[in-house]
Amino acid sequence: MAAPRRPRCARPCEQRRRGCGARFVGAAIGALDAVVRRQERWAGAWRQRLALSAAAVTAKQAGRVEDESALRDSVLLTRPGDFLSVGPAGSMLLAWRRLAGTPAEKLLTEKNIGAVLDDLGLRRDDDAVGELADDLRQLSASIGMVGMLTGAFTAAERYGFARAFGCWLADALLAQRLGWAHAVPLLGAEAALGTSARPRRSAASTLATGTETNPERAKGLLAAQARAALRAIDLSAELERRADRLLAVAPKLRAKAADAVVNKLLSDDAIVASEKIAGMSDRGLRRLFDRLVELGAVRELSGRPTFRIYGL
Repeated sequence: MAAPRRPRCARPCEQRRRGCGARFVGAAIGALDAVVRRQERWAGAWRQRLALSAAAVTAKQAGRVEDESALRDSVLLTRPGDFLSVGPAGSMLLAWRRLAGTPAEKLLTEKNIGAVLDDLGLRRDDDAVGELADDLRQLSASIGMVGMLTGAFTAAERYGFARAFGCWLADALLAQRLGWAHAVPLLGAEAALGTSARPRRSAASTLATGTETNPERAKGLLAAQARAALRAIDLSAELERRADRLLAVAPKLRAKAADAVVNKLLSDDAIVASEKIAGMSDRGLRRLFDRLVELGAVRELSGRPTFRIYGL
C-alpha cells in the first residue's frame, strides 16, 4: 500500500502561523483521516509517539524540564502497577497516552475526564466534571467542526483548566466526530498555540451560540490543527518505512516469542529491554534486540549502556 502523502496545498498552510483557509485545513484533516482509516499494524506506535511529543510540550509549558527521553524513562522504567512513582511530568505523559490508547467513544466519560485532570495535575470537583461532560456531549453532537474546536478550549477555560486540557478535549472530539476508533494526539504538540484573552462566557450563553465567536482565535486554532495533522502524516510515513523493515526481517528471527516482541514494537512508542514477555528470558530479549538493531529494524532510543529502550 502506498505511503501516506501530504495534500498538495500543505506547504502554504504549514508556513502560515495564523489564518489557514478552510480548504487547507480540510485537506490536511482529510489526508490524516485517510491514514487513520488504513488501520495499519504500526498505528499504535504512531499514536503513542505523538502522545510523547504532546507530553513534552505540556511539561515545558508547566515549567518542567523533562524532555521526551526523560518522560519516556519516567513511565517505562517504572514497575508495572506502580504509576504513582512516575512523577508529575510522567503523569502528563500518561494523560496523553490515555488519549491515544483509549477507545474514542469512551474518552469523554466523567470517569475518564476526571482521570485525565488528575494526570495533568489540575484541581477538580465532581460537579464541574459532570457539567463539563454534559457540555462536551452537546459540542460533539450539535455544531460544526470550527465550533467544536473552539468550543473545546472555551469549555476548558470556563472551568479554569489549563490550555493542555483544551488540546486534549479537541483531539478527543475530533476523533469522535470523524468516527475514529482511537484519537490521534495533535494539538498538544503545538507549542505556539495561544489562548483567548476574551472574558469567559457562562455555559448557557456559550452553548446557545454554539461556538466562540472570536474569528482570529478560530483561525489560529484551525491553522494549528492543520499543522499538527501534517506533522502526524509525516511521522506516519517515517514509521511506516521502519515498520516495513521490521516486518521484513521478522521471519528471520528464531527467538521464542519473537512475534510478541514485534507486535509490541508496532503497538507502542518503545519498550524497555527488561520488558516481561511470556516465553522470553531477559537474556533472550536482550539478544533479540541486539539482532534487530544489527538488522536495522529497530533503534536503541536511550543512548545508555544499561536500562536500554528500543522502538521503531
